[in-house]
Amino acid sequence: MNVRHLSTACVAALALATSACDPDTTDCGEPLYAGSSTDEAWRALVDVKQRPLDSSGAVTLLSPTEGEAYPASAPPPTWEWTSPLSTSLQRSGPGMLALEAAPRPSRSFTAWLGDLLLPTAHAHLPPYTGDLYWLEISAGGECPVAQVVTSELSWQLDATTWAELGKHAGKDLTVQVMSAYLAQNRVTEGPFRLAEPRTFRRSAQ
Repeated sequence: MNVRHLSTACVAALALATSACDPDTTDCGEPLYAGSSTDEAWRALVDVKQRPLDSSGAVTLLSPTEGEAYPASAPPPTWEWTSPLSTSLQRSGPGMLALEAAPRPSRSFTAWLGDLLLPTAHAHLPPYTGDLYWLEISAGGECPVAQVVTSELSWQLDATTWAELGKHAGKDLTVQVMSAYLAQNRVTEGPFRLAEPRTFRRSAQ
């Protein structure tokens, strides 16, 4: 087998092995990142997502309200919530500030695979410390139709996400919020989830 064929075989085998074995790789893709969230912090949430449901420290979702129906012509809304974790900066102790990292765009699997085969230098962001929120909007399928990870207590939906939700107009959609407190990219409190996902819809007309 020549080098070219060997390389092709290695790429194919690596792709199959990664998709089958890597717990951080899912067919659902990465979420949007908002606030100071990072992909490394999101992966910390992925690692604990399968823990039993705990709603004891869940957020209080202010919007959307249960059963809220947005008119077809409504602009992208801003959703808001409160959280027992939102005072987490105070836990740093006197003279210490929680470290937060600047947002970083997600990387595609192809880019990741290319870097693995032909490594390039990437600057790693500082580990994230603080409260983090993972919102997943579902239309009943295996994967969410939209998702975001944010360090904020609100999410201004962008036009692209709002248009994606519009494809499910007239149908019930649900939003689930998973929250946790991270110290240096490690979950130390949570994860917490809403006891029941919040239902809403976009009107067809």
